[in-house]
Amino acid sequence: MNEPLSTIMTTELITIGPEENLAKAHELLTTRRFHHLPVLDGKKLVGLITTYDLFKLTQPRSEYKDVKVKEIMTKKLATLEPSDHIGTAAEIFLAHLFHAIPIVTGGELKGIVTTHDLLKYSFKKEYSSMPWTS
Repeated sequence: MNEPLSTIMTTELITIGPEENLAKAHELLTTRRFHHLPVLDGKKLVGLITTYDLFKLTQPRSEYKDVKVKEIMTKKLATLEPSDHIGTAAEIFLAHLFHAIPIVTGGELKGIVTTHDLLKYSFKKEYSSMPWTS
C-alpha cells in the first residue's frame, strides 16, 4: 500500500462543467456506467456529482434539464496527489465512507481513485499468479 496512487488511478476521465444540466450528467452516468463524475471549470476541479446525488433528488427526471450541475454537486472534496500512497486513499475511504477521491495537482484534475480500484489492486497483489488477474 506504499505505492503511489498514480499506479492505480484512472486517468482517462469523462467530466462535466458546472453550467451543464442534470439531464447531461444523468446521461453520462447511466450510459457510461460509472458512479462519479468530476466537475471542471476549465481545467480546475470544482466539484463531483455522483449517482447518489441524483438518487437523493426529489425532482422528476423530466425536470433535470432545468437544474444545473453546480446546484447539486459536492463542492467540498477530499483530494490527493498522484504521489500520495495507495494506503492513504484506503484510510480516507474507511474513515469517511465515500467511494471516490479525485487526484489533483495544483487544483488540476489528473485522475480519480475509487474503492473499486483499491479492491482490484488488493486482489491482483494477493492473487498475481492466477491467470484471470492479468
